[in-house]
This record gives sequence, structure tokens and C-alpha cells, in this order.
Amino acid sequence: MKRRKDIAPPVLLIVMLALGWYFVAKVSGLGSFVLPTPLDVVRAAWETRDLLLNAIGTTMLATGIGLVFALLAGVGLAALVDYWSLARRALYPLLVISQTIQILAIAPILVIWFGFGMIPTVSIVVLFCFFPLTISTADGLASSDPEWIALLRAMGANRRQIWRMVRLPSALPSFFSGLRMAVTYSVVAATIGEWVGGSPGLGLYLLRSKNALATDQVFAAMFVTSLLSVALFMLVRAIERISLPWYYSSQRREQWEGQGIY
Repeated sequence: MKRRKDIAPPVLLIVMLALGWYFVAKVSGLGSFVLPTPLDVVRAAWETRDLLLNAIGTTMLATGIGLVFALLAGVGLAALVDYWSLARRALYPLLVISQTIQILAIAPILVIWFGFGMIPTVSIVVLFCFFPLTISTADGLASSDPEWIALLRAMGANRRQIWRMVRLPSALPSFFSGLRMAVTYSVVAATIGEWVGGSPGLGLYLLRSKNALATDQVFAAMFVTSLLSVALFMLVRAIERISLPWYYSSQRREQWEGQGIY
């Protein structure tokens, strides 16, 4: 019942927006070239389904590879920054400065260095996803409960044991928060990389549709990209709930206590 209450408002809003979009497209007289109706977009997606499915497969492959590399690099650097204070003072400002550089400006350089294909696309996914993973994980590691750390030290635990038993578990909620943000960016990042680097994915599908003035196909690619991002977000959310039952049970307990139930 609660799940239905959570799902009903966004579904109702999407239906209302789709109906409004259809009404505006029909009444305005702009024509499908400028503003296709939702039915035109669905029809275009179905007519080009073979191209679209191949493009989705290529984009998701690049997205997955980029996320794995971003995950390894981001968590590894976050652990280094947390474990070694000098690394934190040296690298943290550089991480923040790196986000002031426009990724679209870097993309052509990556094509020059690595050529056309999947490598520039994967590199752009890594650049997009690396920062939220690193910062969220590092902040989670730094926000460990000092009382637990003091207790373990009093019991004779060394630094590595404290890190494994307290700091790492306490950082998992922040890590998953950064991962949710990263997967939301990842598909768009892969699309940008394909747009610039010529990899045969959704980015190239978008580029060819734009050049062919097929506005309905451009809309179809945009919505597919959004759906893939939402699907990845929900997948990470489900994995988080399975991996951290203690975290969500404590959240529910606090909620009940606030309502006077528990």
C-alpha cells in the first residue's frame, strides 16, 4: 500500500505532462518537425528499434566500464585521503579545482589522444563519476563516530582494524549516496563521449538524428537516456537497501520514535 502511495504521484504527474505536451503539440500547429507529439516519439523509437537497441547496448557497455574504473579510483583515493592526512591536504583542493574544468572542453583532447571509439567515451564517464564517488566516500569515512573509535582503541585495536570495523561501515551510506549521483551522470556522460568521439551509441544516434532533422528520433534518444539513468539509480537504491539493512532499520526506528510509535 505504501509503495502504491509513493509511485502514484510521479506516475500521475508524468501522465499529465504527456497529455499537456500532446495538447500543445496539436493546438500550436508547430508541426512534428519542431515539436513532435509523444505518439510521434514512440513511433520513431519503434521504427528505429534495431538501431536504438544496438546504441543502448554500446552506451551501457561504456557506462558500465567507466563506472567500474570510477568506482575503483574514487574509493581508492578516498581511502588514501582518509588514511593519510598529508594526502588529504594535498589532493582535496585539487579534486575541487578539477570540477571547474569543463568536460566538453576536455572531450576533444581525449579524442586527439586516444582516437575515435570507446576509450574517450569511457574516460569521460570516469571524469564525470569520479568526483562524487571520491568526495562522498571521503566525507563518510571522516564522519565516523569518535566514541566507537575511542572504544576500539581502548580495547587495543590497531588503525587498520578501526578502519575496517568502524570507518568503512560508517562510510557506506555516504558511498551509496555518491554512487547514486554518479550513475545518474554516467549515461549522459557516455552519450556526450559518443557524440564527440564517434562511438556507435546513443550519442551517435542523437547526432545522426539531428543531422537528418529527425526531431522525433532526437526526443526518443533523450527519453531513452533518461530512462536508463533512472533504471541505474533504482538499481543502486535496491542494492543499497539490501546491503545496509541495519541503516534503514535504524532510520525506521527513528521515524517511529518521532511519531511516538516505537
